[in-house]
Amino acid sequence: MSTYISAEAVLGTTVAFSFILLGNAITQSFMGVPALLVDFPPPSSPDHAARAKLLGRQWPTFWVVGNQFFRPISTFGILGYGYTAWAAASQPESRLGDWRPYAFASLAHFVTVIHSAMNMQPINEKIDALKDPKGRVDTKQAEPYARKWIKFNTVRLITPVVAGSLALVQMMKGLRQ
Repeated sequence: MSTYISAEAVLGTTVAFSFILLGNAITQSFMGVPALLVDFPPPSSPDHAARAKLLGRQWPTFWVVGNQFFRPISTFGILGYGYTAWAAASQPESRLGDWRPYAFASLAHFVTVIHSAMNMQPINEKIDALKDPKGRVDTKQAEPYARKWIKFNTVRLITPVVAGSLALVQMMKGLRQ
């Protein structure tokens, strides 16, 4: 059976995207957001309100990149690994091998997208609201919001590395055939 789109090309691209997502999560969780929190004053400090507002003003840089660049990549992960799983199941004699690791990788990216929408989006909105709080957000929680974001972003670090690694191992097994 022949497919119109090379499953191997889709797989290679999707594995690369998984590791791009991993790199982004590492950068944001261990460098970007912590840099915004360096010397963050406690809520009792007279400087706290200004720093909280600055954090809110800086946050769109992270949020826009996530929404406009990494969300489509995560979605492609679902579709790319799903397509590869289908192709592997449809062509058992192909070098793709077992379809199940690809299906699991697709599910991992699905978890990333759902987690981002359900858990990360509300935190993003709170941090973004710090730029002009007007009672919509507790500015005393500015630093805890950002630290919670870092903690929750760990899921977006783990799922792409698991997905990419599973798919890469399966792909390497196929190359030995």
